[in-house]
Amino acid sequence: MSSSVPDLGSSRIGQIATIVHDLDRAVAFYRDTLGFRFLFQAGPKMAFFDCGGVRLMLGIPETPEFDHPGSILYFKVDNIQATHRTLVDRGVRFEGEPHLVAKLETHDLWMAFFRDVDDNVLALMSEIQR
Repeated sequence: MSSSVPDLGSSRIGQIATIVHDLDRAVAFYRDTLGFRFLFQAGPKMAFFDCGGVRLMLGIPETPEFDHPGSILYFKVDNIQATHRTLVDRGVRFEGEPHLVAKLETHDLWMAFFRDVDDNVLALMSEIQR
C-alpha cells in the first residue's frame, strides 16, 4: 500500500449515525432506557451520545434517500443475561432470549437482538470465557 493512502484498518470509529423519526422519543429511549450518556443536541434534528468512546448520532433524515433503517449496532456487555433482564424490566422489546451464536476457541459468543423506538435492530453481545 502506498504511504499516501491512509490505513483505515488501524483507525477507530468516531461516530455512528442511526435514523429516527421522533427525536424526543428516541433521546428518551437511548438516554433513559438504555443508559447512554447524552452529549448534546444540534437543533431539532440531531442528538449525540457517548457510547464507550464512540459518538452515536440520532438524526431525522434530511432527504428520503436517507430514510431507512440503520446498521445493526452491537453493544458488548460483560453479563448478557443480567443486561437483558434489566432492559426487559425497562420495557425494551427483544426478538428473543440471549442465545449462543458460536463456540470459539477460548470463549462462547452470545447475542440478543432488540428494537429501539423507531424499529431499528440493535443487539447485545457477550464473549464468555470458558
